[in-house]
Amino acid sequence: MIKRLLIHPEELSKKWIDRMADQGVDVLGLHPAGGEESHIHIERMITLLKTDEYRRLLDYAVLRGLKIEYEMHAASFLVKRELFDDHPEYFRMDETGARTPKLNFCFSDPAAMEIALLNAEKLAESLYLSEPNYYFWLDDDAKGSGCKCEKCREYSFSDQQLLFENRLLKRLRRVCPDASVSHLAYYQAMHPPKKIQPEEGVFLEYAPIERDMKQTLRDQNADKTHIAALLNVFGCKNARVLEYWYDNSYFSSWKKPPKPFRADGELIKNDIDFYASLGFDNIASFACFLGEDYEALYGEADISAFE
Repeated sequence: MIKRLLIHPEELSKKWIDRMADQGVDVLGLHPAGGEESHIHIERMITLLKTDEYRRLLDYAVLRGLKIEYEMHAASFLVKRELFDDHPEYFRMDETGARTPKLNFCFSDPAAMEIALLNAEKLAESLYLSEPNYYFWLDDDAKGSGCKCEKCREYSFSDQQLLFENRLLKRLRRVCPDASVSHLAYYQAMHPPKKIQPEEGVFLEYAPIERDMKQTLRDQNADKTHIAALLNVFGCKNARVLEYWYDNSYFSSWKKPPKPFRADGELIKNDIDFYASLGFDNIASFACFLGEDYEALYGEADISAFE
């Protein structure tokens, strides 16, 4: 079982790296915060990655045996919002028939797609020590962020997402022949695509943010149905889980100061067993809002269920 923990880039420290390595974590994931300012958080991460001090931290993580990956809501970073005034056609059409710069872009517009792919190449090249698994997700929104233009409307949100991911995979393989790309099953993409098939190299990343965190996943029949349908399309090869077991940003309603946090170790172990029974061998959890500011308030959080 490959185990990954995702934290905000600014929360990384030598102590966090040692804790992950000592608990048997395999992959350190850096996750710029989502929400409406996700593009700003990506810019800040790129700035950090250019500094010698931050690169030394990541070098140390590799020395401790951790691999490095980057996972982010990237659409608004890939197609800059300031393009809207001159090129509204680059952006999605909402339910009223109006173009809007809020969230994502038009997946049927060739120029918008080319801009997104070009910027994705540049973004990939900026990710210091990254593994060849790329997680350039669409924007962070619960619902209503697909494009409703004449060409896009025939596709579900999951299909629109996959249209982009298939193109993204081909483009990234120009600079990284071993590249693979995440299909994030999240919110309105919890159902599988119906009209578009994934290219070999697009893998499932199952992120059930609306699950009941007080009940094991084994007991939540709706989630079982979603998982089976998604695996039927994407298969188990390279499929991975992205959970919220250690995500104190989730439990703190994404607001600081962070709340005191205690992980449910028994639930985590039960969930891991359940995912393994379905064929997943790669699991992850967000572990945000557990950095130095959290420790100053409450002490070190327990992540031992990953050991």
